[in-house]
Amino acid sequence: MSNKSLIALIVGVIVVLAGWNCFYIVLQTERAVLLQFGRVVQTDVQPGLHVKVPYVNQVRKFDARLMTLDAPTQRFLTLEKKAVMVDAYAKWRVKDAERFYTATSGLKQIADERLSRRLESGLRDQFGKRTLHEVVSGERDALMADITASLNKMAEKELGIEVIDVRVKAIDLPKEVNRSVFERMSTEREREAREHRAKGNELAEGIRADADRQRRVLLAEAYRQSEETRGDGDAQAAAIYSKAYGQDQEFYAFYRSLRAYRESFANKSDVMVLDPSSDFFHYLEKAKP
Repeated sequence: MSNKSLIALIVGVIVVLAGWNCFYIVLQTERAVLLQFGRVVQTDVQPGLHVKVPYVNQVRKFDARLMTLDAPTQRFLTLEKKAVMVDAYAKWRVKDAERFYTATSGLKQIADERLSRRLESGLRDQFGKRTLHEVVSGERDALMADITASLNKMAEKELGIEVIDVRVKAIDLPKEVNRSVFERMSTEREREAREHRAKGNELAEGIRADADRQRRVLLAEAYRQSEETRGDGDAQAAAIYSKAYGQDQEFYAFYRSLRAYRESFANKSDVMVLDPSSDFFHYLEKAKP
């Protein structure tokens, strides 16, 4: 190959490389800034094919998709000075490419570090304004909304990023507090169990007392009715006896004596000591031939 051909080849390669370096592509998932000798000359370059001056302009591209910051578990104090362990995360994305590049040199690690410190500060401030009950249940959504708003305001101004959402993944008590809380809850459950048993015993005693009272009332009423029935029977029997006596006094006296004999001699083991001339033997004496 002649020198002219070699020179032509080299020039051709240089031209191709120069032409290639004159163009750059920004994807839909990217944000970009155009630099000239390290100074930003065009910000928020739109997606598509663009032209630049080789070796004069440089392009810095950043991922414009949603990013996740997993903050380390932190210990915070609530309004009543109770310690809680909080595990949270934040969702963010690049909004102002120029500011993001200026603040972080386009590095996600630097953005995460600065955002993490701000997130920790925001969580500490919000937890310090609320009670444990409020951060666990009552005002958890409001807490997240307040942190997101304050963190987003700072992030846009200082880092050029938009904080989409902040969420608390878990709120736990420290291990030493967990133990004391468990013991306190156990004691409280035992106390409630004793109260329930005492109420149950009291209710059972009341039921038994009421049942005894009703039993006594029923027995008394039954006894009263039986006495009334017995009295009515005795009265009717007396009336019958009186009527029979009025019709034939001698026969009635004889009948009464027979009943007395039968009742007196019903038990063979009984022994009676009587005077032979007693009225008890009146009809027996009359029966002798």
